[in-house]
Amino acid sequence: MTDEAAKAEIAEALRGFGLISAETIPEMEPLTGGVSSDIWRVVLPDRVVCVKRALAKLKVAADWRAPIGRNAYEVAWFETAAQFAPEAVPKILTHDADAGLFVMEYLDPADYRLWKTALLEGEADVGAAKAVARKLAQIHAGTAGDDDVARRFETDETFHAIRLEPYLEATARAHPEHSEVLMALSARTAGTKKTLVHGDVSPKNILLGPQGPVFLDAECAWYGDPAFDAAFCLNHLLLKGARRPDRAADYLDCFIAYGQTYLAGANWERTDDLEERVATLLPGLFLARIDGKSPVEYLTEDAQKNKVRRTANALLRNPVSRLANIAAVWEKEVTA
Repeated sequence: MTDEAAKAEIAEALRGFGLISAETIPEMEPLTGGVSSDIWRVVLPDRVVCVKRALAKLKVAADWRAPIGRNAYEVAWFETAAQFAPEAVPKILTHDADAGLFVMEYLDPADYRLWKTALLEGEADVGAAKAVARKLAQIHAGTAGDDDVARRFETDETFHAIRLEPYLEATARAHPEHSEVLMALSARTAGTKKTLVHGDVSPKNILLGPQGPVFLDAECAWYGDPAFDAAFCLNHLLLKGARRPDRAADYLDCFIAYGQTYLAGANWERTDDLEERVATLLPGLFLARIDGKSPVEYLTEDAQKNKVRRTANALLRNPVSRLANIAAVWEKEVTA
């Protein structure tokens, strides 16, 4: 679909919501950041908003499809998380579940900096890592063991389609030598039901604002294993160090601080059990971001990728149960 066609459809949706009149043609600007949705900055007569519409086929090289109904679960995640950390989510103004589209407040980049941008520019701020981990644990703790939330987020099929299959299972096909362990990690994650999961806790989906971090892009929302959220973000903190070896020690400090802060807030289960799931999942995600369906775009050199592959291979063959062990292996293999 062309930008002009998309604009026309979004304008029509805004008219349906009563946000603009039949005669109004709003100013629209496409925003970057995701592969799974169209995101637009829209200037209305009385305010600026952000419009997000889910795509049936994601914008990646591989044939990766997912149901657009995930958009409604994203809205539901924001609404649920707001009960426990209202400052950590954007305000939803209105949505259309059938169209896979919602309108939310626009958070001005002048006040809300993308965490990924800061990290890639070498700003490895331990305080930011702790703040993100603290809010994530707060949301997990607030929803732990909640049967009503669990019923609301029975999204196993979607989570498998846009998380477990493209990351762990696609990587298992690319690396048959690790197929058994990667498929076991996928099955274990799918079968663990403890808290509301965001599913894409990546620095590209986190803004650092005046009141702390704000989580975006919750369309992978699922009631399941919180270890996935923790490991997904921890993975990115280490991968940034593979890109910037000159700052690798600082990224590693963020990794350690994030892990300690998150586990300190995990009051819903034995910390050792949670940490073991995070630690054993991490090497699968290392490898997934190199050879899965959604490789990170900032590791472009073969030498960088091979360091990550070697580290993942070693930890998949000889798994460890503590994040400190992951950090030690990473420091030796990748940052040396």
